[in-house]
Amino acid sequence: MALAGALLSEESFLCPICLDVFSHPVTTPCGHNFCKNCLQGYWTTSSVCQCPMCKQKFYRRPELKVNTFVSEMASQFQKSVELRSSGSLRDQTPAQTGEVACDVCTGSRVRALSSCLDCLASYCETHLEPHLVLPSFKKHQLISPLLTMADRMCHKHERLLELFCQTDQTYLCQVCARREHRGHCTVTLEEESRLRSVQLGQAEAEVRNMIQGRQQQVRDIRKTVQLSKRNAEREVEESLEVFAALVQCLLRSQADLLKAIQEKKEAAERRAEGLVKDLEQEISELQRRSTELEQLSHTEDHLYLLHNLQRPGAPPRSSKWSGLGVHGVLFVGTVRRAVRRATLQLEEAVRVEVKRLCGIELGRAQECEVDVTLDPDTAHPKLFLSDNGKQVRHGDKTLTLLDGPARFFPGISVLGRQGFSSGRFYFEVQVKGKVEWDVGVGKESVNRKGGNTLSPESGYWTLGLRNGKDYWALTPTPVPLPLIDKPKTVGVYVDWEEGQVSFYDVESCSHIYSFTGYSFAEKLLPYFNPHRNKGGVNSAPLIISPVNHT
Repeated sequence: MALAGALLSEESFLCPICLDVFSHPVTTPCGHNFCKNCLQGYWTTSSVCQCPMCKQKFYRRPELKVNTFVSEMASQFQKSVELRSSGSLRDQTPAQTGEVACDVCTGSRVRALSSCLDCLASYCETHLEPHLVLPSFKKHQLISPLLTMADRMCHKHERLLELFCQTDQTYLCQVCARREHRGHCTVTLEEESRLRSVQLGQAEAEVRNMIQGRQQQVRDIRKTVQLSKRNAEREVEESLEVFAALVQCLLRSQADLLKAIQEKKEAAERRAEGLVKDLEQEISELQRRSTELEQLSHTEDHLYLLHNLQRPGAPPRSSKWSGLGVHGVLFVGTVRRAVRRATLQLEEAVRVEVKRLCGIELGRAQECEVDVTLDPDTAHPKLFLSDNGKQVRHGDKTLTLLDGPARFFPGISVLGRQGFSSGRFYFEVQVKGKVEWDVGVGKESVNRKGGNTLSPESGYWTLGLRNGKDYWALTPTPVPLPLIDKPKTVGVYVDWEEGQVSFYDVESCSHIYSFTGYSFAEKLLPYFNPHRNKGGVNSAPLIISPVNHT
């Protein structure tokens, strides 16, 4: 069928009416072929039923049926035309800039489909056919087109690079392996490729792990940002509530002051109105009496005059209004006293609010709790550490210890094992029963030999007690801390990034002191100095205690 389709001309498969390849071909009684729809359409528009080609007339319209033979031939012809068309297009596809061209084609550059490692040449679809058909070429190794086939040749021996020297880490041909690289560890390119593929897989796995690790870091950072955002929003909300409460306290005091001023003003106005009313009443009485006296002064009846002048009810002389002075309201000290009362109320409100905030602050600091143990390699020879590394006290006996560079001497101090160079951490130290101590943090690089002054400039951020009652923040000029309550347990909180070290009285949930605004550049270690036992007066140990969250 395909052979017949190839031998017949294209006109044999075209409908005489539409001039296109047959679609559902039918045959007339006279033997001519047409598309079924074309012939029916022709007969519908014509007054005579006849063959469009030979004009033979049919007295009855023939019953049309698809000629399956012609239909199959037309279908095969259509497919062959499409295949020839597509093959021709592929064969003639020009090679663009950067694409590999066929090494056999002459004239225009035709794009290559494959390169042969045995022939060291690239071929288009037409010239590649022998490699796909002939047995002698089927064994050749075909790969995707390569621009630089010359790189696969040994420039010295003009042979194919087939081997790899693991000794010199270079590519070889067979001649190189027998001469220059004799005795070297050589393998085929396939073997080296498999080895490198394993290494590549390991590298890919490592890169994937690195990617996953960094993606996790990105997620952690974003989570931290969200947490920071929520914390900031919570802090803003709390601050607004606190300051709103303080403002309300002042507004209440202001309202009380305004009310007192208004009441005093209204009382003065009522008193003045009462006086004015009494005076106006007396004025009316006096005016009436004045009229009567004036009338008497004009009478000529002497008996009537004498009679009325001697009647009781003559206006007596009264001293009720003599010296009476009405003064305006004067507010001397009113505002001052109100401000003083408001200040006391505000101070009390602030004290209560600060205590509440200190409790919240301490609770947040305690969330950064870390496990701290004492480092015996740093302890002064007269310091005795508990077996669990949680207690330290001063003893009269000197222990025989190796005096390494990490050990304090003569300073009676010891550091924690755990150091921190980022983030936040918190620990608590029981100081109950002691009259002198120092607690805080120190740099890992602090000088541990000789006498050290505890201060940030020396690498220490510490709090201390002296004489059983004097508390100090240990700076170059120690800052006295007038504490009302004597701390039994001191909480130490460090924010490495913020450069902050804070101390808290755990029992009273109060803030003691904070070092702020520092820039830490190295690891910080917990610092403890129990001081000398003073004949037993200061023999109680410093104890790193577990945190009981408030």
